[in-house]
Amino acid sequence: MNLVTLQDIVFGYSHTPVLDGVSLEIKSGEFVGITGPNGASKSTLMKVMLGMLRPWEGTAEISKKNAAGKRLTIGYVPQQISSFNAGFPSTVLELVQSGRYTKGKWFKRLNETDHHEVENALKMVEMWDFRHRKIGDLSGGQKQKICIARMLASNPDLLMLDEPTTAVDYESRQGFYEFMHHQVKNHNRTVVMVTHEQNEVQQYLDKVIRLEKGEKGGWKCLTWNSCDELF
Repeated sequence: MNLVTLQDIVFGYSHTPVLDGVSLEIKSGEFVGITGPNGASKSTLMKVMLGMLRPWEGTAEISKKNAAGKRLTIGYVPQQISSFNAGFPSTVLELVQSGRYTKGKWFKRLNETDHHEVENALKMVEMWDFRHRKIGDLSGGQKQKICIARMLASNPDLLMLDEPTTAVDYESRQGFYEFMHHQVKNHNRTVVMVTHEQNEVQQYLDKVIRLEKGEKGGWKCLTWNSCDELF
């Protein structure tokens, strides 16, 4: 089933289109990479998919249900996670625990399952030993990891990741790709990831969405290829 469908999308800033005629489908159970050169509006495309930006033209639809017929849950990790400043008051553990809160229940008492999911998420990104550290004291790469852990703790069906491996070393990146691939294949999750490391991640992807320069000035147009076709 389709979780995300874009049809003939046009969107831009200050009267200048940056996405022009974009159409795509993302199906449940896919690991999808969004690639392209710097400035190719990859983050903009992801925000249109999420409904954070309304297109000038065309339609953007995201399913309300997952493959099991239950309410679709979405996890989103944006760029620039390192913007947490040194005065940010929460600890790593507190921030990741907040991923277990549901809308309208921000102060609920976490149960054993919640604590187990939080611990698993932090161990997955190798940040369990840092759980009592203040977020503002962490490096940019560590902040990126805990925001990913917070998302994972919420057990989303659809994971939308905007350059999640920025400021992360090669070995950790490979571990992250393998983990995301495992989530897709073994936990019925769908992952959409903006990345510049396409050569590193290609072996794990089911599909690649590549943004390239269009023919109309600064506009961007979409080419949609399988991994074999693109790489």
